[in-house]
Amino acid sequence: MGYKITNSSPSFVDITLSETLKHNRSLQNMDKLNKSIDWAKIKSILSSHYTPGTSNEGASAYHPILLYKCLLLQKWFRIQSDPELESQINDRLSFKRFLGLPFETPSPDHSTFSRFRARLSKEAMDQINSEILRQFEKQGLTINEGIAVDARLVKSASSPVSSDQVKKNKENKNIKKTDKNGNPVKFSRDIESDWTVKNDKPHYGLKEHASVDVNHGFILAATLTPASVNDTNYLEYCTLYSRHTSREITKVYADKGYAGAPNRKFLSLNKIADGIMRKNSTTAKLTDFEKERNKKLSKKRYIVEQYFGLSHLNDNASRARFTTIAKNKFDLWMRQAAYNIVKGVRILSKSSF
Repeated sequence: MGYKITNSSPSFVDITLSETLKHNRSLQNMDKLNKSIDWAKIKSILSSHYTPGTSNEGASAYHPILLYKCLLLQKWFRIQSDPELESQINDRLSFKRFLGLPFETPSPDHSTFSRFRARLSKEAMDQINSEILRQFEKQGLTINEGIAVDARLVKSASSPVSSDQVKKNKENKNIKKTDKNGNPVKFSRDIESDWTVKNDKPHYGLKEHASVDVNHGFILAATLTPASVNDTNYLEYCTLYSRHTSREITKVYADKGYAGAPNRKFLSLNKIADGIMRKNSTTAKLTDFEKERNKKLSKKRYIVEQYFGLSHLNDNASRARFTTIAKNKFDLWMRQAAYNIVKGVRILSKSSF
């Protein structure tokens, strides 16, 4: 089985509407986004990680680049469900133009999007996000010279449960149950979230660890863990996964939660300047010099908090969308790509989008 062949020749409807479409601002904005990326390179990465089935029966598969661009639309336009994404693609000319679908060609079924998410690996998403950043670097933008690392709490997609109930849910997950037809029963509760306390308030969910380029605000690395995982454990991860170009990382900025000998040693061994804020210890208080240094560093590391704020407003990023970390990580990496593309277009055009 091969991929579906999309007819790229203009249809009667396309020709009839051509004059009207020239004055459509939504189409102009989508065309700007479409032209900002060399999709052939993204397509090549996807093809190396995603192959169509070999059966001669059934319909041909959609090419992964089409499905990937569908999920970008979902992020850009805050579409909360796959059925709604399918409906929006069928309804909007600008979406069809961006995807290269003739007006009379229907959207992929919403179940196709779910299967697509399940098949793409972390390696594929890492390569795609690196490629997007490298393309913007070639257009003159410095990417990973200095980075800011931080973490935020993310609410679980499920309702909070007690620690004892979390343990019980995990035990039930290991028991294979079947329905009356002998099919496995799906377990829909979130069993990977856990509890933590921040500012004297209990929180049930996950934690997002991220690093952001301090020059332009590109998301360089992002991952999710249970909420109880300590922030400081992920400075190394965020630093290592932030290098997408040949340019060396010169400095890492982070708040007091990352202070400590292990992280300072890691930066020193890798010849990266230490931009971690200092905090009082049990044996010594901060000096005036250290307090002033913290103030200067805070002016640099604010940019990662800016990303957290924007993604919360535009993508409801403070709440997990799915009940498993694996699915939520894919959603996070799609946000990373969508955010970085719009960020790059805005910087290069120097105008609002």
